[in-house]
Amino acid sequence: MSDKPSFFAELKRRNVYKVAVAYAVVAWLLIQIATQVLPFFEIPNWGVRLVVLLIAVGFPIALVIAWAFELTPEGIKRTEDVDPAVETRAKSHAWIYVAIVAALMSIGLFFLGRFTASTKQNPSVAETIPAAIPEKSIAVLPFENLSDDKQNAFFTDGVQDEILTDLAKVADLKVISRTSVMQYKNTASRNLREIGQQLGVAHLLEGSVQRAANRVRVNAQLIDARTDAHLWAQTYDRDLADVFAIQSEIAQTIAEQLQARLSPREQAAIAQAPTTDLVAYDLYMRARALDDLANDPGAKESLLQAISLLEEAVRRDPNFALAYCLLCEAHLDLYWGGFDHSSARREQANAALQQAERIQPDAGEVHVQKGVYAYHGFRDYDRARAEFELARRALPNSSRLHLDIGAVDRRQARWEDALRNFDRAVELDPRNFLILEEAAFTDAGLRRAAEAASLLERALALAPKDIFVRTVLWQLPYDSRADTKPWRSHLNTILEEGKEAASHVAPVFVYCALAERDRNAAADALTLIPAEGAVNSGDGSLWPRDWYVGLVARSFGDNAGAQSAFTAARIIAAKTALEQPDYAPAWKTLGAIDAGLARKADAITEGKHACELLPLSKDAWDGPSYVTNLALIYAWVGERNLALEQLATSAKIPVGVTYGELKLSPVWDSLRNDPLFQGILNSLAPK
Repeated sequence: MSDKPSFFAELKRRNVYKVAVAYAVVAWLLIQIATQVLPFFEIPNWGVRLVVLLIAVGFPIALVIAWAFELTPEGIKRTEDVDPAVETRAKSHAWIYVAIVAALMSIGLFFLGRFTASTKQNPSVAETIPAAIPEKSIAVLPFENLSDDKQNAFFTDGVQDEILTDLAKVADLKVISRTSVMQYKNTASRNLREIGQQLGVAHLLEGSVQRAANRVRVNAQLIDARTDAHLWAQTYDRDLADVFAIQSEIAQTIAEQLQARLSPREQAAIAQAPTTDLVAYDLYMRARALDDLANDPGAKESLLQAISLLEEAVRRDPNFALAYCLLCEAHLDLYWGGFDHSSARREQANAALQQAERIQPDAGEVHVQKGVYAYHGFRDYDRARAEFELARRALPNSSRLHLDIGAVDRRQARWEDALRNFDRAVELDPRNFLILEEAAFTDAGLRRAAEAASLLERALALAPKDIFVRTVLWQLPYDSRADTKPWRSHLNTILEEGKEAASHVAPVFVYCALAERDRNAAADALTLIPAEGAVNSGDGSLWPRDWYVGLVARSFGDNAGAQSAFTAARIIAAKTALEQPDYAPAWKTLGAIDAGLARKADAITEGKHACELLPLSKDAWDGPSYVTNLALIYAWVGERNLALEQLATSAKIPVGVTYGELKLSPVWDSLRNDPLFQGILNSLAPK
């Protein structure tokens, strides 16, 4: 029998087993670091794969070294040079400790990775925990109305709002804007720590208001949202006429509590009351609630009612500058939204603005309104920007101001500036549906579908039933990838909620059916179009119902039906263009209708006139839709080369024609076989 040890015994003697186990545990640790830690520092995937490859290659090398060499008191020696009968190895359990520590670290990293992954999969978690919450940050939550007369709700809102407005004028503070905080009206269900995280602030101010006869009691308390600790509290019991002084005192005290630096200008702004007439102020608050509806399709009546309330407010207090500012804005909303795009309406806005400027020429709110007047009244972006910059100094925490600046940025093709300003608006008003929506539309216009989807999902978390945002969100796959399945699936969900709900986005049902080439679905979609017409998402203007009827008929080869419908639509569109000759959407609509009627010369003239009224140089946001519309006109009247020229321009710019439109919409069928068209389509294809 041979004295030579077996192969496995030799492996054990040479510590190969120990090396294999230790290497495996350390390798697992390194893999966890590569997969869980490196991505945190945004190391690209190839870096992770390189680490794993080196570990795999290193394993057999480690085993070969363990077999060929031994560690002795005299140093490292080849195994052949060591007498196996003599114990030369130091008794050491270090390898065991290495393995245990590595194993524990591996387990920790594994669970860290699982937590990180779950956070990424749940956007609501990531979005509600800001990376760094500034110490000097605050949200003023809605105050509780303790008055016996519940009609005092607007009065209570006014107390809270004035405190918020005063604090927002302090540049050394971060103050969350009104819309976001108004969602926490229910005082009974408030979780202050969660609210602080959702709004990204370290402090919260809450309180109550009780009004009885000519007395008012205001209670306010400052809370550290991170610990629920009460930092300050005070009750004010005074004459009703002192309510504005109470608001100023609270704002001043809160600024001191947060150790904010106050400039003399900021101190003066906080001390100044908006009006001395509480009835006028109540009228103002009611009008502002109505003006907040300006973006709704049926906003005209709300705006007219707001104007009536504001006119009464300034009759009571002719020196109420904020009321004049809001009056100017309401008139401009009617003008800009196309409800009354007349010079007379614009002049009414100017008259109100002049009154506000007479009273407080240097007020930030007045500069904001002067900027909006230049923007919405004349599309004078440079003048608007100059006024907005003056306003920014007085209103450093105004989310609305950053929204306005971002909107002007879009018109001037300052896309990076637009993204930055919308980001700031979202930061100051993180639960403002309109701001999230507009920020998302900006990303969508820049063909940033993933970023747009993220913001739209945040908006939907605030208003899950909002049909328009749901529709835009699920249209993104169609626009970016020509995928109609998610779009159709969610349109069907909306349809299940009732015809009235679907009618708010009726044109989208038409466009989806046309993209699918589904005649029955298109016919069903037409039943959703209201008799007065429907808003075209491309420019936000109202198109006659018969335009959509003609579009469907033409798309499916019903030339007689198309001619009849377009003829009826033309009567309405021509009347609008005649009444509002400088309103570009009216000429855009008329040109498309005349193209459907084969009125070639008229259609081209009208389509070009619309582009002249709103060229890309004047409006990089709405202008592209006019270029695309002119391409449609040229395509329908047989001017193939001119149509392709306009499409090539539209495809190269933000907010231009989308990949889904070009690939699937039947309006481009006459161009589809042209190699140039295919080249334009390929330029937009998902990469």
